[in-house]
Amino acid sequence: MMYRRRFATCILCAAGGVLTAEVGAVAQTPGFTRTILNRSESPGDTMVTVQVLVTIEPGVLVARHSHPGTETGYTVAGTFTLGVAGQPDRAMAPGDAFQIPYAVPHFVQNGPGPSRVLSTYVVEKDKPLATPAPA
Repeated sequence: MMYRRRFATCILCAAGGVLTAEVGAVAQTPGFTRTILNRSESPGDTMVTVQVLVTIEPGVLVARHSHPGTETGYTVAGTFTLGVAGQPDRAMAPGDAFQIPYAVPHFVQNGPGPSRVLSTYVVEKDKPLATPAPA
């Protein structure tokens, strides 16, 4: 079954909210949205795989945050800077891919135009999809 819902953002996490991996959780934050394309409980019954299309408006900063699992992404459109703790910042453009390990803090500073990223999260079930990370 295909799910298409808007998800809260990591910017919201930084403001004190949390983003859950539950498909029923629906929220919006200006400038950053996640549209769920697919969600499945795998592998096993302790993990969930969530595939989303991330849309980021021009100039938006997605504050430092982490996930309770691995995020694998592919840049569909736009340009942005991806900052991952322990690695040099990366300039991302269409066709670039990335992987962020379990619980590693990271941020995104979007460029002058809108960006779209296809991201797949393999995260612990029943935990918030993202939590704020200290600066």
